[in-house]
Amino acid sequence: QVQLVESGGGLVQAGDSLTLSCAASGRTFSRSGLGWFRQALGQEREFVAAITWGAVTYYADSVKGRFTISRDNAKNTVYLQMNSLKPEDTAVYYCAAALGALGSRYNDARTYTNWGQGTQVTVSS
Repeated sequence: QVQLVESGGGLVQAGDSLTLSCAASGRTFSRSGLGWFRQALGQEREFVAAITWGAVTYYADSVKGRFTISRDNAKNTVYLQMNSLKPEDTAVYYCAAALGALGSRYNDARTYTNWGQGTQVTVSS
């Protein structure tokens, strides 16, 4: 089991940068695929980015080139660096962990077995 706690959310202006962190506990972190999802008010949860245990990364088209996912296995932490933020990036951001490999369904929330509580990111125009 992996337990996840996000931090780093807040209120920023369009064009600003923000880095989210997700601290994990559990012995299987280094072998877990990790992802970031977000859910805007009244909308479904959507995939943002994922990183395999081998550090292969995937991104949603909407954030490609602006967001960077990374992991530090020594610190049991996964990060989401967000640059050039837009008002449409406003959402609650969740980190998630999958037991083992992500496979081709890295962008499917059902692939992930453990979720954090979420952190709010608000981007004003």
